[in-house]
Amino acid sequence: MTVKAAVVGCGQWGRNHVRTLAGIGALAAISDNDPDRAAALSAEHGIPALPLDDILQRHDIQAVVLALPPRLHAEIGQKILAAGKDVLIEKPIALAPADAQASVALARDRGRVLMVGHVLRFHPVFEELVRQVKAGRIGTLKHIVATRLGLGRFLGMDAVWDLAPHDLSLVIALAGTYDVDMQTLRQTVLSDEADVADLRLAFGNGITAEIHVSRISPFRDRRLSAIGTEGMLTFDDLQPDGQKLAFWGHQVWREGDGFSFTQAEPEFLPTPAGLPLDAELRHFLHCVETRQTPRTGPQEAALVVRLLEQASPRRG
Repeated sequence: MTVKAAVVGCGQWGRNHVRTLAGIGALAAISDNDPDRAAALSAEHGIPALPLDDILQRHDIQAVVLALPPRLHAEIGQKILAAGKDVLIEKPIALAPADAQASVALARDRGRVLMVGHVLRFHPVFEELVRQVKAGRIGTLKHIVATRLGLGRFLGMDAVWDLAPHDLSLVIALAGTYDVDMQTLRQTVLSDEADVADLRLAFGNGITAEIHVSRISPFRDRRLSAIGTEGMLTFDDLQPDGQKLAFWGHQVWREGDGFSFTQAEPEFLPTPAGLPLDAELRHFLHCVETRQTPRTGPQEAALVVRLLEQASPRRG
């Protein structure tokens, strides 16, 4: 691997980036405010633990993966871009649309790669679902339904900001356009912020979508369905391998003054193996090397922040 990257922020998810980049052969350095954690990772992978400013001065480090608390993403991300480094910022890239746009503008002006970490976009099952939709398996795509339900994760961000970013990215990718209007219903139930939310999206090309998120559900649900004129596809991330992607040959048609339908049993579709984070980081490194725009690039990153703010304005 010719491109070398550093990881800034080595908490729970940052450590996954460290391990994956080391496995790829692209890890050059790490940076973390916890000296014990930094020292342990440095010894484990045989790379230096450095202050951020030292990383930004290293000419042998072309890129940075930023996995800090979201409140720091805009400030530190812009510092990295200003230093001439390409950057992958974990979602969201900012907590305010103006800050997201500032990061996008800085990346454009400096000619830097800016990518947002929506790892589910690189899940092999979702990638296969996209291929099936594009191949016409369900006819014309009309509607998308995403659910992300569970209990917990009261981490200082409400359910919209914590749970909805990935699904917004998946839905936008399937719809194939950034032209979108959105309506939101959110409710505070057991905490001080929105615990439950429903997002309804209408895209300029006629595709519609609904996203349901909850952090107070008694059960877990991680499904995304694409509904078309000739059938439906469902990605259920909680199913075992081999049953995560299902095709439903349901049909609905006009008959006289009403409608009729037929219901079909699910057909489980084969999907390739692969680790989403490995695919995401390899894509980022490829974009750094080739200068192409990432699949989850700056325009989408800014749109997701705008929609999150619209769905659940942050206080303070």
